[in-house]
Amino acid sequence: MITVRRTGGPPRRSAATVALLVILVAALVGRCAAPAAPASDPAPRTAVPTAPLTATDVGAWLDGLVPAALDRSGIAGAAVTVVRDGQVLAARGYGSAGPGRPVDPARTLFRVGSVSKVATAVAVLQLADRGLVDLDADVRRHLDIDVPMPRGPVTLRNLLSHTAGFEEQIRGLIRNGPGGPSLREFLATDPPEQVSAPGTVPSYSNYGYGLVGHVVERVTGEPFERYVQREVLDRAGMTTATFDQPLPAAAAAAMSDGHTSVDAPPMPFEFVSPAPAGSLSASATDMGRFASALLGAPGSTPLLSPAAWALMQRPALGPDTLGALADGPRMALGLFDESRNGHLVLGHGGDTQWFHSHLQLYPAERIGVFVTTNSSGRGGADTLELRRAVTEGFTDRYLPGPAGPASAPDAGTPARAAAIAGTYESARRSESTFMGAMNLLAQMRVAARPDGTLLVSPAPNDVRPAAYAEVRPGLWREVGGQRLLTVRTDADGRVTALGHDAAFTELPVGPLRDATLLGTVLAGSVVVLLGALVARPAGALWRRRYGVVVATRPRADRVAHGLTRAAALAALVALTGWVVSVLTIASLGDVPLPVLRGLQVLQWIGVVGVPVAAAGVVTALRARAGGWPVTGRVMLLLALAGIAVVAVVAGLLLPSLTY
Repeated sequence: MITVRRTGGPPRRSAATVALLVILVAALVGRCAAPAAPASDPAPRTAVPTAPLTATDVGAWLDGLVPAALDRSGIAGAAVTVVRDGQVLAARGYGSAGPGRPVDPARTLFRVGSVSKVATAVAVLQLADRGLVDLDADVRRHLDIDVPMPRGPVTLRNLLSHTAGFEEQIRGLIRNGPGGPSLREFLATDPPEQVSAPGTVPSYSNYGYGLVGHVVERVTGEPFERYVQREVLDRAGMTTATFDQPLPAAAAAAMSDGHTSVDAPPMPFEFVSPAPAGSLSASATDMGRFASALLGAPGSTPLLSPAAWALMQRPALGPDTLGALADGPRMALGLFDESRNGHLVLGHGGDTQWFHSHLQLYPAERIGVFVTTNSSGRGGADTLELRRAVTEGFTDRYLPGPAGPASAPDAGTPARAAAIAGTYESARRSESTFMGAMNLLAQMRVAARPDGTLLVSPAPNDVRPAAYAEVRPGLWREVGGQRLLTVRTDADGRVTALGHDAAFTELPVGPLRDATLLGTVLAGSVVVLLGALVARPAGALWRRRYGVVVATRPRADRVAHGLTRAAALAALVALTGWVVSVLTIASLGDVPLPVLRGLQVLQWIGVVGVPVAAAGVVTALRARAGGWPVTGRVMLLLALAGIAVVAVVAGLLLPSLTY
């Protein structure tokens, strides 16, 4: 259900930033893909030879590629299906689905994660095709729950293109056991805040697709799973596929084990919420049938009318709301634009904790490619690299078409590059709760190079940096690659957003939110507070050992210093608790509300300690305590203030504890 943008291990960071990582935590993120005509590219292109697109060649190519990747990465099992005009060119299973169970592409079930959203989009487009819903009307006309929309009414078009403006929500996405809330209950309980105007900031949202599924329920009068089974999966001829959780008995017997890697034991079955965003289980062969049905291949039962299928392929929004972000890949209705080599490619990726999948459709060629794995591998980027090797490798081998620009685009001016340089953070974030701290761990840094190109670290949806050269103002292309970066500016020329991958936007952040600066402040503050807490008992032991007598200070000074140390202890305990809590939540676990509220109380005690520490400096000066004691009080004041600043910027003091 969740599309997790797995970019593998984090890029190299400074020691200060590592300190921030230890205190804050990495988030589970998602990746998908959508349709839209490829952005115009004035650069000349050159065709290259192709391999024959035959069952023999495709099978041999996959057999040479995938097993070696599994051995190298430690991925337990994988399956790939390639279809063309409704005919299966390849259906391959590799590795293990469990003890004594080799992967069978026709029978072994995989959790396809956010690829499920494509089926959900088809379901609601069927209703639009029948005139039962209006894609551009306020979606609340179909809802029986309260979803606040202070930034403007949301439409189904917004939901399907991830532009409803909702902040990120992690709570309850994946559970290890049944008995979770119904779809309606999940959506009605603490809905995420709307933080941007609809249609303006692409930001991937599982919650949004949950709302789409609930609209299907409200309009049809039956559970989402039942409708999509009959009208989408069964019509496509998918004999193994189901959105049901727990699985029916036959499907449960065919379900592959999920692993972190081949070296690890099997993990529990994942229960995904909201189901429309990612609970589909299916075999690779069934996903090929789904692709054929969408593409209108001969012999398949169409899932949509020609008009609705054409609508599903078009960009959902234009420059009237997206501005310059519309110059790059855009979401269509349930699909991403993953165009390559001049061919329109529509796709969607999907990740649960253990399963990782990708579906691509070539409408003009009526080709579908689906790849899935049942584990992540030993390295953080292993499954991402395998999926790219299959999907991008297929296009490059069989549909190279225009090979790309004959030469790199002319670089922009150093001044235009410098205007874009800075630190950016994903719009897919929590802005109203403490989980906003996670975005501090995944910041993107853009540097201007002397030749007018940009160095983006890490590159979007990658673990490595990449250079981008300007194609024209507002549009940059990866040097030596095909990825695009769009730049939206305000009337004064200041950058307001960077767009990439259709449903993902990076927003500029100010110096105060820079992770390197905050990490430095946090690391220094923690060292000072720990030193202060250890110094008192250590000093007492030293004085006792050597019989040193210290003059008694005034009572006001002793009280102020004692309260300052108490505040320091509270701040350190709170930070430790936040580390554990955020790591637990990022691993899709739950943390009781009283625990989170208790951590906030401790954090507030640390904040209140700032003026108390200031008073301690004053009392020490009045008591003529000497240079070292006064210096120590000043350092305590600065350390408590530093942690207070980090707590404010990271959102640890925000009243909402929804996550």
